[in-house]
Amino acid sequence: RQAATRRVGAALRIAVRRSMCMEDSFAQLRGKRPDELRGRLHITFHGEDGIDAGGLTREWYSVLAKEIFNAGYCLFTPTADGATYQPNPMSGVNPDHLDYFKFVGRVVGKAVADGQLLDAHFTRSFYKHMLGVAVAVDDMEAADPDFYKSLKTVLSCSLEDLGLELTFSAESREFGKDAIHDLIPNGRNVPVTDETKAEYVALMCRHHMTSGIHKQIEAFLEGFHELVPPELISIFNEKELELLISGMPDIDLDDLVANTEYNNWKATDEQIEWLWSVLRSFSREDLAKFLQFVTGSSKVPIEGFSNLQGMRGAQKFNIHRAYGGRDLLPAAHTCFNQLDLPEYESEEQTREKLLLALSEGGEGFGFG
Repeated sequence: RQAATRRVGAALRIAVRRSMCMEDSFAQLRGKRPDELRGRLHITFHGEDGIDAGGLTREWYSVLAKEIFNAGYCLFTPTADGATYQPNPMSGVNPDHLDYFKFVGRVVGKAVADGQLLDAHFTRSFYKHMLGVAVAVDDMEAADPDFYKSLKTVLSCSLEDLGLELTFSAESREFGKDAIHDLIPNGRNVPVTDETKAEYVALMCRHHMTSGIHKQIEAFLEGFHELVPPELISIFNEKELELLISGMPDIDLDDLVANTEYNNWKATDEQIEWLWSVLRSFSREDLAKFLQFVTGSSKVPIEGFSNLQGMRGAQKFNIHRAYGGRDLLPAAHTCFNQLDLPEYESEEQTREKLLLALSEGGEGFGFG
């Protein structure tokens, strides 16, 4: 972050109407050169008294973080749980959408460069795009759990048993019309077989997370990299990048305990008491990693954990008993805010296994 904060040139003065913050900021920043963007921000809200000594800049970022995801701009679309966002493949309904994506990339990059935090949480695959890391099939689970589950079914069962006749193409509904996108040349005429379905699934996931939104991703990255060169964030993984952009969450463990449900466990079981004891000993960083592990995001609901969202609406954190032996690591199902906890023999074993699951990241994720 220090290397990115080297400011060049005069102050960057922006005057906006609070009710039109997105449009006014977009209009004033779109013509700026990268070196001008590195100047110190001075924000003025029309009709409001106040000299920007830092507070108005933070307020500007706060307002913009909400407006970026405003459905009216059609730039980003929420995932099933509503907690994270990725580019909207239909954003072209806004004729200036790519200019807006570049603008959003500049805002996020400016926040990182200036040490400001944004209440903006993207999908794991989008953070990977920021890092230049290839997305994986399992990243689809957080973006669209139902679609991911259907693809897993395709992989695990024969196409004949499923009664499916697939081709190497993806269908979508665009502006009231059906559209077909080839995943390979002439893919709509190439049938998928049991021998080629793994390739089909990988291509379909890439279409949803990359190729279907590549113009939006490229425009965002063009703006982002003007202020944050790729090499400066190459040391981070996607979870660390989320924390760099959005900051460490304030996690109220008492609130989480009070809003936890159990399946084949009781709150008084010693394994559950060991788990809470381990979590209470965690640093803020490790707690943030735990929240990312079980929910897919470091975002804490404004109303507290009683309003934690899952793929079908409100879904409290829940702990299920995992069968199969004490050597298993805890597993997570982020679309259900679910932790599968094996029956460990001690608090120390609980700590060891949980920390290992958190450090291994995706390898601890379950499917369901």
